[in-house]
Amino acid sequence: MSASPDRSPPDAGPPPAAEQTSLVAPRHRSSAAPLAWLYAALIVYASLSPFSGWKQPVAVPLFGIGNMPWPHWWTGFDVVSNLLGYMPFGALLFGAQVRSGRAVGASVLTTMLVGAGLSLGMESLQNWLPQRVPSSLDWVLNAAGTALGLLVAMAVRALGGVDRWQVLRDRWFIARSAGGIALLLLWPVGLLFPAPVPFGLGQVLARLQELTALALDGTPWASWVEDWVNAREALTPLSPGAEWVAIVLGFLAPSFIAFSVMRPGWRRVLQVPAVLTVGLATTTLSTALNFGPQHAMTWLTPTVLPALVVGSVLALALAAVPRRGAAGLGLVALTALVALVSLAPADPYYAESLQAWEQGRFIRFHGAAQWVGWLWPYAALVYLLLRVAARDEPVLVAQA
Repeated sequence: MSASPDRSPPDAGPPPAAEQTSLVAPRHRSSAAPLAWLYAALIVYASLSPFSGWKQPVAVPLFGIGNMPWPHWWTGFDVVSNLLGYMPFGALLFGAQVRSGRAVGASVLTTMLVGAGLSLGMESLQNWLPQRVPSSLDWVLNAAGTALGLLVAMAVRALGGVDRWQVLRDRWFIARSAGGIALLLLWPVGLLFPAPVPFGLGQVLARLQELTALALDGTPWASWVEDWVNAREALTPLSPGAEWVAIVLGFLAPSFIAFSVMRPGWRRVLQVPAVLTVGLATTTLSTALNFGPQHAMTWLTPTVLPALVVGSVLALALAAVPRRGAAGLGLVALTALVALVSLAPADPYYAESLQAWEQGRFIRFHGAAQWVGWLWPYAALVYLLLRVAARDEPVLVAQA
C-alpha cells in the first residue's frame, strides 16, 4: 500500500508585492511642491518690492535681524492681507511634505518653522528698505496665516480630499505629471497681467533691457544699451496676421502641456473647452481690473475670436498625438510665441492705468502676476524639453 500523498499546502512564500501592506506612506511627486516654492518666491517679491534704496539700518542691532517694533497703527487691509497671504503657503508646504511620504508630525513642525522663519527674514530685511516698515504684528499674522493654511490642509487630508484627488489625478494624468499640472494652474495667474496681445505671455525683453541699462549705466557700453532700448521703443504694433498667429500659439501652448501629461482619449478633448473657458474668463477679469468694468470685453477684437476658434480646432485635431509629440509641438509653439511677443510694443493704455495701481495697495500682488506672465513660457519650455527627453510611461494591459 503506497503512502498517501502529503495533502498539506506547500509553502506559498511571501505574498505578491501588490498584496503586501506597506507601513510607509506612498511617495508622490506632488504639484504642491513646485507651487510652494513659487509661492515663497512671490512672498519674497511682495515683501521686499520695490527692491530699491537698500541701505544699512542705523542704530539697529544685528543688522536688523529680529527688529520688528509693534506698530502704533494699522488698517483692516493690513491685518487681512498679512493673515491670508501666508495661508496658501502653509497649505502647500504641508501638502507637499505629506504627499512625499513624510510623517504628519514632522510636516506640521517644519511648516510652522519655515512659515514663521520666512516671515521673520522678510520683516528683518525690511529694515534695509526705507520704503518698508517692519512690524511684529505682521510677523504674528503671517505665522497665524501659516497655521490656518496648515489646519485647512490637515482637515482636507482627514476628510479624504487628498485620496480623492489622487484617484482623480491617476485617472486623468500620467505618473510624474506634477510639473505640468503646476504650469497649467499658473497659466491663468500669468494672464491676470495685461499682455501685448491676448494670451501672449512672455514679454520679458523690455524688463531685461531696463535692468541691463541700469547695470551698465556709466560704462563704455551704456550708449549701445541706450540704442538697444530706443530701438525697442520704436517698435510698431504687430500686423493683424502676426497678432492672429500669436493668439493661436498662446492658446495652443497650455493645451500641448496638458496633452503631454494627460492620458489619451476623451479627457484631452474635454481639456480644450476647459482651457478656452479659463482663458476667456481670466483675460476678461484682467481687462476689467486694469481698465475698468466698462471695458471688460474690449479685448475681444475681430482678430481674437477667429484666432480662438482656429486654436480650438487645431487643439482638438491634435488631441490624439503621443505625449512626446505633444511636448515637441509645445516647444515649437512656445518658441514662436516668445519670438512674436518680443516684437510687440508695450500697451500704451496699460502704462496709464498702472498709475492707479502704483498709488494703491494691490501693486505688489499685481506685480507678482506680472512675473508669472513674464516667466511662464520659459518655465514651460524647460519642462517640455524634459518631457521630450523622458521615457514614455509604460502602458499597463489588464489580463483576462
